[in-house]
Amino acid sequence: MIGMALSSLTGLASQILITRAFGTSAEIDAFYAANRIPEILFNLMAGGALASAFIPTFTTFLTRKDPDGAWRLASSISWLVILTLTVVSLLAWLIAPWLVERILTPGFEAQAQINLTVKLLRIMLISPVIFGVSGLIMGILNAHQRFAAPALAPAAYRFGIIFSLLVLVPRLGVFGLAWGSVLGSLLHLLLQIPSLIRISPRLFPGLGLGNPAVREVGRLMAPRLIGVAVVQLNFLINTIIASGLPEGSLSSITYAFQIMLMPEIVIAQAIAIAALPTFSAQVASGDLDDLRSSLMVTLRGLVYLALPASLGLMLLREPVLDLLFRGGEFQLESTSMVSWALLWYAAGLLGHSILEIITRAFYAMNDTRTPVLVGTAAMTLNAGLSLLFASLFTGWGLMPHGGLALANSLATALESAALLLLMRRRLNGLQTASIRRGLLASLLAALMMSAVLFGWLRLTSGQATWLVALGGIMLGLLFYWGSTLLLRAPEASEFPRLILRRVRRQSRPGL
Repeated sequence: MIGMALSSLTGLASQILITRAFGTSAEIDAFYAANRIPEILFNLMAGGALASAFIPTFTTFLTRKDPDGAWRLASSISWLVILTLTVVSLLAWLIAPWLVERILTPGFEAQAQINLTVKLLRIMLISPVIFGVSGLIMGILNAHQRFAAPALAPAAYRFGIIFSLLVLVPRLGVFGLAWGSVLGSLLHLLLQIPSLIRISPRLFPGLGLGNPAVREVGRLMAPRLIGVAVVQLNFLINTIIASGLPEGSLSSITYAFQIMLMPEIVIAQAIAIAALPTFSAQVASGDLDDLRSSLMVTLRGLVYLALPASLGLMLLREPVLDLLFRGGEFQLESTSMVSWALLWYAAGLLGHSILEIITRAFYAMNDTRTPVLVGTAAMTLNAGLSLLFASLFTGWGLMPHGGLALANSLATALESAALLLLMRRRLNGLQTASIRRGLLASLLAALMMSAVLFGWLRLTSGQATWLVALGGIMLGLLFYWGSTLLLRAPEASEFPRLILRRVRRQSRPGL
């Protein structure tokens, strides 16, 4: 979590530089449209889809003390990922003009913007192959309970972006940002190599298509691949819809979603990445009671962190955006557009966070089918709601891109709720009584914190932005923690002890 917090800080720094360099201009709209294809390729072939199938299978070999089997599996998957992503990226490079005009941005009217999107896409298609290898290494390290380097790898990627913004963008414009994404993907890979070397990897030749473990990964990955494809299709639909909305809509929802992801990455993804190998080991050992207990304690801790983050971000979004991003090309209109999208995305932070954990529990049980079916239904609903809410917001005189964010939050909340109900049936109950006190304490404290922050915004109206934003953040954190301590939420005292214990261990290398 600490490593991913550092990664989020570098992400915040890069976001500040991007917004000040490009604002919500047509150029940055073209960049984010072009980036959609590399993101789709990575997520389909080497991101969440592969990790959800690979880690449980790889962990099973490690649990059974069969390192040769584990490394044969990892080697075969590596060659398959490299081959597949190389072929698909080359094909996408060849048909880039058709992809941009017919699929990505049919709403772009200016030919210059269309041509720019094509050129940016062809540069960024280098990244998926590099990210594919890096993503697999990340899964291998996580399966070995090595979380530091994978957690810091996104920070390395952001350093590539930051370098491009400081050095390349002043000379090359938005093309410098595209090359920065390629450089960042390479740094993402290189940072993890030393940790991989320390666990003594073994590389075997061949694609291993006859290896039963490889086929098992393929079997588990197939439904998850469909689910990821549906999610990426939903993002693509949002890109298509936003390309036909007023200029800046596409970059505004992208900025807002990335800002919402910052606390989600630090809180939910960090916990989920650490939990999946443990969940997988418990399933491999047949300890479903331990899995049930681990899942519920994890969810309680997640709610403790994500709920106040969601409400705080909704209330403090405008002063925070103004403090961090205002300047250069990012002025009042850009702040207003991004703030509007962030309001609706932040409302879905808890749903996104729960989804990260509950899907990992299904993957640990070698069930990728259930999350895919539920996710497909949710993302289909998301697409329909995006069209509906964008139209309704326009009719109500509101900025229509906010409807895209609301649709995402609502669909994700329903998806999380459905998966929780299905997991409850799968495990014959979720022991909710054992965590009810902690959940109620978190909810009550978060509501009281919201009231305090609302009063703070009224009290400091017209004051300096830094005072409103930073003061509100500190006040909210302290009030929430103090309230949960008084209400005896277990995490209020457990998290400080965990951090102190970790610090002491790090200060004594022999332990």
